[in-house]
Amino acid sequence: MIIYSDEELMQEIKADNMFAFDILYKKYCKRIFKFAFSILKSPEESENLVQDVFLNLWENRLNVEKNSSIKSYVFTITYNSAVSIIRKKVRESEFVEYLKSLQEVGEESVDVALEYKELTDKLERILNELPQRQKEVYLMHRVEGLKYIQIAEILKISVNTIENHMSRALKTIRQKLGNYSLIAILFWYLFV
Repeated sequence: MIIYSDEELMQEIKADNMFAFDILYKKYCKRIFKFAFSILKSPEESENLVQDVFLNLWENRLNVEKNSSIKSYVFTITYNSAVSIIRKKVRESEFVEYLKSLQEVGEESVDVALEYKELTDKLERILNELPQRQKEVYLMHRVEGLKYIQIAEILKISVNTIENHMSRALKTIRQKLGNYSLIAILFWYLFV
């Protein structure tokens, strides 16, 4: 059996060689799963994260620098993504608890979980309607937690262009949320 270095595998992957990608996947998937699990403590989320990491690697294979460490690259993506998942959970949990506290004080009875679901569905529809590049920049920044400079390097565009895409995406989201509800407004100011 021939043993390939990460650099050799990455050269082949950049040439769209799925066999090389499969070798790299098998080489790192268990380690990445263990690393993700050590952060997330959930086998399902960790398995999903492994898939996302390798999907990210495949989609960005042409942007990976020639001499960069693939091991470092995949573990960095894993770490950043796991932290984003935890942040999202904390935000959602804090937001729902905050809304429940408002519900207890307020006179109107609001089904917080239902309204929260409606809001997240509406936000998802709005995101899906954004131009592809705006959506991509928004998700990389807000969901994956990447900084503008990191996104610029990955997408091979200027930081200024990233800022413009992000600004337009946020403006569209604000406009389309409109006067959705008090919950939408609170969600927007607290978490978006």
